[in-house]
Amino acid sequence: MTNNDKISFSKYGKTFQEKLAFLILDDRVFADRMLEVLNVEFLEFKYLQTFVEEIFEYKKKYNTQPSHDTMTTIVKSGLEKENEALQKQIRDYFARVLANVNILESGQYIKDTAIDFCRKQKLREAMLKSTSLLKSCSFDEISVLINEALKAGADADFGYDYIKDFEKRFEFSGRDTITTGWENMDKITGGGCGRGELGVVIAPTGVGKSMVLVHLGATALKAGMTVVHYTLELKDTVIANRYDSCITGIPLDELMDRKTEIRDELKNIDGTLIVKEYPTKTATTNTIRAHIEKLKQQGIVPDMIIVDYADLLRTLSTRREKREELESIYEELRAIMMENKVVGWTASQTNRTGLQAEIITMQSISEAFNKCFIADLIFSVSRTVEDKQKNGGRIYIAKNRNGQDGLVFSIFMDTANIDIKILDRYEPSETPTPALSTEEKQKLMLEKYKKFAQGVSM
Repeated sequence: MTNNDKISFSKYGKTFQEKLAFLILDDRVFADRMLEVLNVEFLEFKYLQTFVEEIFEYKKKYNTQPSHDTMTTIVKSGLEKENEALQKQIRDYFARVLANVNILESGQYIKDTAIDFCRKQKLREAMLKSTSLLKSCSFDEISVLINEALKAGADADFGYDYIKDFEKRFEFSGRDTITTGWENMDKITGGGCGRGELGVVIAPTGVGKSMVLVHLGATALKAGMTVVHYTLELKDTVIANRYDSCITGIPLDELMDRKTEIRDELKNIDGTLIVKEYPTKTATTNTIRAHIEKLKQQGIVPDMIIVDYADLLRTLSTRREKREELESIYEELRAIMMENKVVGWTASQTNRTGLQAEIITMQSISEAFNKCFIADLIFSVSRTVEDKQKNGGRIYIAKNRNGQDGLVFSIFMDTANIDIKILDRYEPSETPTPALSTEEKQKLMLEKYKKFAQGVSM
């Protein structure tokens, strides 16, 4: 076989091979599979061959996957047998990939491609060997050879291995969050909503749920993130105009006259915003999944996904009751956030008890209370008629998996230019009464009637 015929990953390029080597370190299950089928010479570059060999040697010696910290130690002081030039190449490579936040991008494609390539080479070797054994060996021996080649590298993910994955549970695994743009909110949530999490804004109709979602998206956009905003109620251009107003501070009714000013200010935005419109109750969570995949194929990888709002999605399957359908939608939506490692935000409408409530609790969530179990962060926005006239209102932290909840904050909310600020803790002169359910109202009336009846009888 000539050098030109040498079997390698050369056709996939250097970046593919560098990511592949890091994935072997980062994913124990994938590393176990590659250990069975990878010939390190498939990697074109000597520094990658040596890097992967060190991983495999450590696994064989200690029966566990090396952590990033362990590999850092090996790279810094465990390569004495290699020449200085190669040691420097390996150190430079490892430092570079650790600093690259997008190193695991396209990871599943690289894993699938590499496994498929290596398993085919393993099978090819077995077939060539079996050809030479046809005259001297029995059919059973050849069958064993082929079967072993077919089994090598097969998926063997049985879950988290308590012994083999020992190092993994001692690695720092902080949440990767995206700020809400509100210091008070970020403080109690540990930096905002995290990747793989779902935040829900609840409010009655007309209070400004969609505008709150625009604020969250605009904050991420200004931070250089890629935001995909799905609108199921308003036109895409209406949502885009709201982003214009939120980012520039120009009132909505002045946007048409200040086009040049808006364009100039948007030049300073490093993030990407995609607004996708679907008619109400036509899109499902699978529709969103398919759209995200198309975006990724175009090199657009979301950091935040906003669905305005989830109650307007169509369920994948018809359930007996509407509440079951809504619960299913929220479960599927959170799964999308986890699959894509993005921050997710949506909104939910309250029932009628929330219309004039000074504080809206989770009890007022329309139709399906079990939405509360699925979401990671829930806050409500309440604004009475008087609040709207004064650009005021309240936010109630109804649920917070990553910090304190049950807190109420005063807010400033000017819907003319999507200007929303969380102010200080809300301290009314007397404790406001949360919205009551129909059952609670009936119970209250019954107690009052009993007291009245007792007074009459006396």
